[in-house]
Amino acid sequence: MKKSGGIVFWLWFVIISLSGTSVFGNGSFPKELLGYWTLDLSTNEPAWMRIEEKEGQPIVYMRVHVLGEGPHKGVKVENGRVVFPLKIKRQGKGEAFTTQNIVSVGLNNGKLEGLIVCESTTAPYNRITFTGKKVPPVGERPDLPEIRFGKPIILFNGKDLSGWRLHSTDRVIGWSVKDGILENNTPKTDFGSTGSYGNLETEAVFEDFYLHIEFLADTGQNSGVYLRGMYEAQVVDRDSRMQGLQGVGSVFGRVAPSRNAATEPGTWQTYDLTLVDRHMTVILNGVKVVDNQPIVAPTGGAVVTDPTAPGPILLQGDHTSIKYRNIYLAPVIKD
Repeated sequence: MKKSGGIVFWLWFVIISLSGTSVFGNGSFPKELLGYWTLDLSTNEPAWMRIEEKEGQPIVYMRVHVLGEGPHKGVKVENGRVVFPLKIKRQGKGEAFTTQNIVSVGLNNGKLEGLIVCESTTAPYNRITFTGKKVPPVGERPDLPEIRFGKPIILFNGKDLSGWRLHSTDRVIGWSVKDGILENNTPKTDFGSTGSYGNLETEAVFEDFYLHIEFLADTGQNSGVYLRGMYEAQVVDRDSRMQGLQGVGSVFGRVAPSRNAATEPGTWQTYDLTLVDRHMTVILNGVKVVDNQPIVAPTGGAVVTDPTAPGPILLQGDHTSIKYRNIYLAPVIKD
């Protein structure tokens, strides 16, 4: 039901009042807010934020799981707090739904605290509190020839789902194993960013590593391989409408492949993926298409948002059917 303009104004006034600001004032913001933050939401949803500065005003990027990260429009500064609108998309019991929210974020005794208020939902989504941890900037490119890798770990035994689990237990499991192939079967045919079927992830978590995985994407199929649950190597057929930053060989939405090195739809293909110090290298079918590039923030759909923490290998299953095989990982040996 559509709310009246009076109610919308009242909710805006409530969030400003709760944050200790004035809706009519404008001012500077604490420069300590600048940088990348991994966020801890009261709803336990994965989220992150990055704030930059232009001409003394904050430029805000923020994502809660999926949908666009920004930069968000309508940013205001009120008594040292940054306030802006944010859309959030979630999977409901039936169809997915998107909400329009107001975010207020600031510092309290040097610690980040925030509030997300939504006028059109009930608990727990109508009032979400969050804190944040600031993450250092991405460092220099690692010297990959000097990196030492340990003994490969077999992640998929070709027999069953041992070592794997659904990321969200309330989702439908479409994953099964047959003849050495890990297959996801779903009725979904669109590439929407949510779905009732579940993503599959390793029970073990990893830091820096080399990963080998083979996939078969037929015409119209879409999935993704998330390194550390954070950075997606796109899996889609070669002739898909999704190309460049969203095409096969890309770090989805972050780094476009130097070329489309995929084979025709319905054929087995190989990914050799290296993640070291927030830098990714993507080799598709023996062709290096992303060369040791820095990844400044998680890709859409990430389930981990702290780049300093280990995370699982996650296979996207909430899109369409897909097949994988021959999955193994060699961890980086730390000095």
